[in-house]
Amino acid sequence: MNLEKIRAWIKSRLSEERYLHSLGAEETARELAYMFSVDPEKAALAGLIHDNAKNISYEEMLSIIKKNNFDIEENVKNNQKILHAYLGSFLAEKELHIEDQEILEAIKFHTTGRVNMSIFEKIIFLADKIEANTRDIDFRCEVLNILKETNNIDKAVMYCVERTIRSLLDRKLKISPITIDVWNNYLQHYSEADFSS
Repeated sequence: MNLEKIRAWIKSRLSEERYLHSLGAEETARELAYMFSVDPEKAALAGLIHDNAKNISYEEMLSIIKKNNFDIEENVKNNQKILHAYLGSFLAEKELHIEDQEILEAIKFHTTGRVNMSIFEKIIFLADKIEANTRDIDFRCEVLNILKETNNIDKAVMYCVERTIRSLLDRKLKISPITIDVWNNYLQHYSEADFSS
């Protein structure tokens, strides 16, 4: 399937705002890929399709999972905010016939992150958080400044994880154990000085 057909596929599945977000993630993933010597077109593809299941209702997501005997952990199944990422990975493989495991894993963990992400996964994680079409521009600039000043993608990811956790706490929303593991892992492997502003 060529890129234009993939764009048409993704556009048919998403709201206008979510499609704009996906286009922004596509461009930002490409931009970050150049910075970190990763295949830019592969990153752009993952960025474009990362949210393909975002506008599927929670009930329909559960129905698709049941129908396909899709094995998924209960703590993921019970968290609507992250379930779309796991289902999106499944649908990218099933409907777009994407077999590249790095793309599928990046889609799966674009919301929560995970311990020991590859550079590629970190790029898609960041692209989702800082794309220019629908995300906060000041936040985008803060993250890009971290990358420009330090060339440390882990510092940028850590900053995003911290902001995500604070936002979820402020809104009294569930925090995935996966995200907490990411945070704790960074604290274990880096000193406070590594992540101070």
